[in-house]
Amino acid sequence: MHTNGNAAEVLPETLGTNHLHPVPKLLSDEEKIAVIRLHFGKIMETLGLDMTDDSLRDTPQRVAKMFVKEIFRGLDERHFPNITTFGNNYGYSGMLVEKDITLHSFCEHHFLPIIGKAHVAYFPGKKVVGLSKLNRLVGYYAKRPQVQERLTMQIAQGMQEVLGTEDVAVYIEADHQCVAARGVEDTKSSTITNYFGGRFQEPEERQAFLAALK
Repeated sequence: MHTNGNAAEVLPETLGTNHLHPVPKLLSDEEKIAVIRLHFGKIMETLGLDMTDDSLRDTPQRVAKMFVKEIFRGLDERHFPNITTFGNNYGYSGMLVEKDITLHSFCEHHFLPIIGKAHVAYFPGKKVVGLSKLNRLVGYYAKRPQVQERLTMQIAQGMQEVLGTEDVAVYIEADHQCVAARGVEDTKSSTITNYFGGRFQEPEERQAFLAALK
């Protein structure tokens, strides 16, 4: 089975779907880059930066390309990873855990980095998936302006859709630079969010998953 993300994201209204609207979908990547380059250049000028300086002249273009092609590419559903599932021919029924997945995202409130680890698990039914595909799924949803609660739910929902099972778990621990680099400037705290679906709602299975993360 292949999936390319055509299925609509269905999430509680309180979490939303990254506040997407149709206009950007009508623009090519190059058109988006041109618009962002123009406006980011104006921001830099407003801050009093010398845009004729060799070090700064091309910064608006670099930032615009980074936004569209890299750190926010998950806003374009065409970049949903091509995930192939396989039949569970061995009849494996135990928990499958993929832990310590590197996570880089950006908070939607200040556009500052969220850096942490994601741990995911599922109980195979009729389908299994290559382990690297779980990393790609996490990366796809992370490459958007995010809040950690919604990111957790989106990863869980994506796994459920791909694997055809409710039995998934997601655990994220991350540092938020909007807390560390501004405001209270707390460099010690981290944020933990989790989702437990299906069998993982049972205390025994939940504890087994959490124990596997230690």
